[in-house]
Amino acid sequence: MNSVNLVGRLTRDPDVRYTDSQLAIARFTIAIDRMGKDAGTDFPAIVAFGKTAENCERFLAKGRLVSIQGRIQTGSYTNKDGVKVYTTEVVANNVQFLEWGDKQKQGMGDSQSMPSGLPDGVTMIDDDDLDEDVPF
Repeated sequence: MNSVNLVGRLTRDPDVRYTDSQLAIARFTIAIDRMGKDAGTDFPAIVAFGKTAENCERFLAKGRLVSIQGRIQTGSYTNKDGVKVYTTEVVANNVQFLEWGDKQKQGMGDSQSMPSGLPDGVTMIDDDDLDEDVPF
């Protein structure tokens, strides 16, 4: 089974391009801290397509915390010097925005506030509305 779940922060704004058929493709890298005696940081390349890519372009910016669910994909190409280069990237099936905000409003107020135009199926829940008896 080829399944990946990652949580990390964007190292730069997503690079979004469109194919001739107007399919959005977003590429970005996240920083993930490693724990234990092999402590360090990994920087996996992420690629997202379609609506997911468009939402990444609209809401994600350098430093934002995201959760990625997807699969690992490997490939290769020959560079301009004739050297074969091998690639590994995570193809995102689902990108969850763990910190919110429009990119245009970044640096202005609370970076975790919800934007006015929420994607379909997303609802804002106020912490005051939560029942204190919830066991988690």
